[in-house]
Amino acid sequence: MNNYELITILGPTASGKTAFAAALASQLDTEIISADSRQVYRSMDIGTGKDLADYIVDGKTIPCHLIDICDPGYKYNVFEYQHDFYQAYQSLKEKGKLPILCGGTGMYIEAVLKGYKLLDVPQNPKLRESLKDKSLQELEQILASYKILHNKTDVDTAQRAIRAIEIEEYYKNEAPDANEYDPIKSLIIGIDIDRELRRNKISKRLRVRLDEGMVDEVRNIISSGVKPQDLIYYGLEYKFLTLYIIGELSYEDMISQLEIAIHQFAKRQMTWFRGMERRGCTIHWIDSTLPTKEKIEITKKLLQNT
Repeated sequence: MNNYELITILGPTASGKTAFAAALASQLDTEIISADSRQVYRSMDIGTGKDLADYIVDGKTIPCHLIDICDPGYKYNVFEYQHDFYQAYQSLKEKGKLPILCGGTGMYIEAVLKGYKLLDVPQNPKLRESLKDKSLQELEQILASYKILHNKTDVDTAQRAIRAIEIEEYYKNEAPDANEYDPIKSLIIGIDIDRELRRNKISKRLRVRLDEGMVDEVRNIISSGVKPQDLIYYGLEYKFLTLYIIGELSYEDMISQLEIAIHQFAKRQMTWFRGMERRGCTIHWIDSTLPTKEKIEITKKLLQNT
């Protein structure tokens, strides 16, 4: 039918990409590989928006790989993701499936589609010490000075920004000169959601997740022995809810600041995807408000026209 090796479904948070990917997987009798840098963690369910019910289509659960593979507190990275992805990808290809890659972490998606050779970057204590007193804004300015591949979509804490700078410094001296994996020919579908609709959905979803027990989820993770600073590292929900739980933010300030941060995160995601297009990735954007059936038909036609 086509010579694509993969279907990629990407989009900003709250665009509805997971439900669409599951419906498409059901139609094509295939499975999903997640491309979400925080859904790899067990117990971090509500805050990362795993929305496991989205994977149930017509009473059947669509298998999804690379969710719940690490314990909270661990610092999973793109180097590990790339290797884990290829294991899942090869296993599905051996079963004769056309895998669907679905998520919003642009760096993860681009790294596997292009087969970048990545390095397992060690910590640099001297560099970390020199950066530890800088603000997040100052760190972001430093990071912006690099010609970067590495992720800015999730840099919303000083810890993550310092790690990103650490990676860039390492690559300046140790940059790989070849791909580790072959690039993958993928049909890339982007779920295009109007900015105001996206903002409304983010705000509504945040309140639903708070009602579902997101604060208790974070409390339980801390009670299990994960240090607050390790949760803050993950950013977004886990940063602001942890700050509330340890008494550094009021409940109202937590909601207000978190809502702003999620809106900013969605904007950074879109910036990354537009950058992917400039770097040679063809993304076929589909209106998020179209019925699922229509989205599936559009995708099938794109698959056939190759």
